[in-house]
Amino acid sequence: MMDLMEINARIKQRPPFQMIERVTELEPNISAKGIKNVSVNEPYFMGHFPDAPIMPGVLIIECAAQLCSLVIAPEKAEVDKLYVLLKVKDFKFLKPVIPGDTLTIEVKCTLASAAAYEFSAVISVDGTVKAKGSMLFTSMEKNAVYKS
Repeated sequence: MMDLMEINARIKQRPPFQMIERVTELEPNISAKGIKNVSVNEPYFMGHFPDAPIMPGVLIIECAAQLCSLVIAPEKAEVDKLYVLLKVKDFKFLKPVIPGDTLTIEVKCTLASAAAYEFSAVISVDGTVKAKGSMLFTSMEKNAVYKS
């Protein structure tokens, strides 16, 4: 199990874009289960949608992606390396995520090679699947991102 401070030591995202608040299970290079509490105070709800707030699908994917990075990342954040999302495959949004929901995110590594990592993800609330799909990642040097 990892709390917020332990997660902060391992991923580069920070509030308001840090989406994983607790890790309840972690098997390095294999799988993880984590939690995201969805609050009405999150800034995106002001515009998505003011009269019927729904968490944007891209942020649901981001929750899963951040948990995946904890599965493939070493014990401490690597200063010069980023794990980046290459592809989102067959993601389905089955039911809306709304303020007050507690997301349970489960990710499993289905492919691990020197060049890429693929994960399946299932996001649920109280046992009801809200979204699922797969994602492909690679690692790259941080300075390569900003070179022309």
